[in-house]
Amino acid sequence: MEETKENVKEEKLSRKEKKENKKIHLLEEELKKSNLELEEWKNKYYMAYANLQNEKKMYEKEHLDMIKYRAAGFVEDLMPALDAFHVALQIKPDDQKMQNFLTGFEYIYKNILSVLENEGVTKLEPGLHAKFDSSYMHALDSEESDEEPNTVIKVLSVGYKLKDRIIRPAMVIVARKREPKVEKEEENNSSSAN
Repeated sequence: MEETKENVKEEKLSRKEKKENKKIHLLEEELKKSNLELEEWKNKYYMAYANLQNEKKMYEKEHLDMIKYRAAGFVEDLMPALDAFHVALQIKPDDQKMQNFLTGFEYIYKNILSVLENEGVTKLEPGLHAKFDSSYMHALDSEESDEEPNTVIKVLSVGYKLKDRIIRPAMVIVARKREPKVEKEEENNSSSAN
């Protein structure tokens, strides 16, 4: 009888152990699942953090660019007036009174350019006979000339640059090689002969 009591006791312990082992197994499975979920959330966190840092850097760069080029719209709006000054100052009047007005306009123009230079604006004014440079010039046309091809023969309007960004390129006319007159005469003779 004592053996049966002991067997019953062992059986109860065995069942209890099985239940406990089952619980332990379930808890271990749950722990594995939780660890995998934790890793997944860590990865998502790191990705979100990296994205946030990238957005922050991009925002800061855009903000710095906005500050750096804040005057661009103002300069673009001011260009027609600057062009008018530039054209007016090319005229050399004979009348003393007009020369005095022109001196005043020149003073105003230089002051405006000085203020713009303080903001980082530079005037792009290619010289005559300069080699054409597409980085800051725009060729509106080409004309036959004795000049070397691709050299500036006329400056139609000056360009402007804000810090390192071109606001408007200088508008120029460039030279192209003259076509020999002999060929044209031969073409005229052959067309009149037909």
